[in-house]
Amino acid sequence: MIVGTAGHIDHGKTALVKALTGTDADRLAEEKARGITIDLGFAYADLGSGAITGFVDVPGHERLIHTMLAGAGGIDLALLVVAADDGIMPQTREHLAILDLLGIERGIVALTKVDVAGPERRAEVAAEIRTALAGTGLSDAPVIAVSALTGEGVETLSQALTAAETETAKRSDAGLLRFAVDRSFTLSGAGTVVTGMVLGGRVALDDTVAVSPSGLTARVRGIHAQNRKAVEGHAGQRCALNLVGERVSKDAIRRGDIIVAPSLHAPTDRIDATLHILVTEAKPVGTWFPVRLHSHATEVGARIVPLAGPVEPGAKGLVQLVLDRPIAATIGDRFILRDTSASRTIGGGQFLDLRPPARKRGTPERLAFLAASDQADPATALAGLAALAPIDLSAFLRDRGLGEDMRPRLLLAAGAEIVADQALSSATLIALRASLVETLAEFHAENPDLAGIGREKTRLLLKPRLPKIAFLAFLKTEAAAGHIVLDGAFLRLPGHEVRLTPADESLWQRIGPLLIDENRFRPPRVRDLVPLLGAEERDVRRVLKLAQKLGRVHQIAHDHFFDRAVVEEMAAIVIEVAAETDDGWFAAPAFRDRVHNGRKVAIEILDFFDRLGLTLRRGDLRRINPHRSDLFTH
Repeated sequence: MIVGTAGHIDHGKTALVKALTGTDADRLAEEKARGITIDLGFAYADLGSGAITGFVDVPGHERLIHTMLAGAGGIDLALLVVAADDGIMPQTREHLAILDLLGIERGIVALTKVDVAGPERRAEVAAEIRTALAGTGLSDAPVIAVSALTGEGVETLSQALTAAETETAKRSDAGLLRFAVDRSFTLSGAGTVVTGMVLGGRVALDDTVAVSPSGLTARVRGIHAQNRKAVEGHAGQRCALNLVGERVSKDAIRRGDIIVAPSLHAPTDRIDATLHILVTEAKPVGTWFPVRLHSHATEVGARIVPLAGPVEPGAKGLVQLVLDRPIAATIGDRFILRDTSASRTIGGGQFLDLRPPARKRGTPERLAFLAASDQADPATALAGLAALAPIDLSAFLRDRGLGEDMRPRLLLAAGAEIVADQALSSATLIALRASLVETLAEFHAENPDLAGIGREKTRLLLKPRLPKIAFLAFLKTEAAAGHIVLDGAFLRLPGHEVRLTPADESLWQRIGPLLIDENRFRPPRVRDLVPLLGAEERDVRRVLKLAQKLGRVHQIAHDHFFDRAVVEEMAAIVIEVAAETDDGWFAAPAFRDRVHNGRKVAIEILDFFDRLGLTLRRGDLRRINPHRSDLFTH
């Protein structure tokens, strides 16, 4: 169990930790000289349960709230310290508000310095404490009178902490390593050492880790867990990690960095979140309000963008946090916001989405997405999200600190299906399939003269909209099932055939005879047909293109179309010409002299047969491809 102290300056937090553990958590010379805590202090002891209880001692000065916040994240129990002589003070209230915003609901209040307070004063301050705790997560916390000087109540407090230790559930190691750094220093003979809290997963000797947000890679050479040498560190423990690697130094790793499994390294500078504004704020928080954001030991400047109007004092709302620089974060992490002058706490909340859009961030669809994301259970969150839109499952796992091994059980629990790493609810996928068929049917009905609709156009029409790679995978699955036909970049239903409109059919009936008369081996090109027909050139070209799709003509060269039967006749002539040679090789003039269509057109026809694979070319000579000689046989 990790216990974090809280309370006003000079109320005896450090002295109380020393009375409980025998360790002076003030390690800096300046702290000892001034008699106040300046930086985080740490102490460990077995209070009687057989387990090691860790204490994080924080400073109480109003100018050191940022340091207090660095130590408050991830604690299991709060030890709120209130001196009997002073009673509730400003930093008592602010620390209590921070603990409440961080969601800490387990705690004990130590009424310290009772050696200088009589029964009436003790009762008076205890009543003040009860009033201050009302409405917070610590409203039921016991109040224990103690004196670090005389020892009164210390054993009672120790026993209460021991009982809390036995009631503390071991945190799950499910997921990947996340370790919040609150100190980085060099130790003689070891090198770079970082200390902090294991927020999730576990860390073992020789693990390769990433320092986020910098992306520095390191190897774990040594571990101390709960102040003891260990081979592993687990979620919920305070650890010291000895890190080695290229460019690894105490200056390269700083307070606020997160040590993560390499696959979790994905910093962000824009986060959607829930935000609770303290009732003590004087006015609502509006767009682009500047703040300092604190999450675990991280501190960064940020701007607030409310997603559904300004957030009133005492109210909760959805906001987007636009950060001054990227940070390492995880969905579900708690955060605190303070004003830019570091004089007051404004509010706090929880991260909901680490990759939100910069535009259209307050649409009903986005608000519904964030409402679905606001679930502690990943399977419940995935079920809600997958019913709204395709969810990148790899990103979903990463942003929640989960490993790929969680993929099968999450999909099963959420009742979701996967399409190229996009998770959709079963109902959504069924609706998408039906929508695809309906869209194609409507398109064919309105455009009977077209072979199909473009893939990208279809993707943009369907809801929900799949990413391109996932959409192609979806189409291939549907084609394999026989629901649709993939025709190059186009889609069609299996039974669809191109049909000419009455007007186009009428024009084709005038074009067709001109392609099979005595000039059939050299029919008119599109530009030549226009004056013969008295039609628009674009209409003639379009109808010939449609006739090609219907199999009535072949396009031999640009704007030069031949009747299908004529092409078959020419293919037979080519085969005959090749058969008349000794070795099967023939030149273009041998074919040209049989069809009398000129050298250029003859070569265009032979090039067409080359492309089809009917003929094989060697320089100016060609021969029949025996494997494709039946290309035009019926």
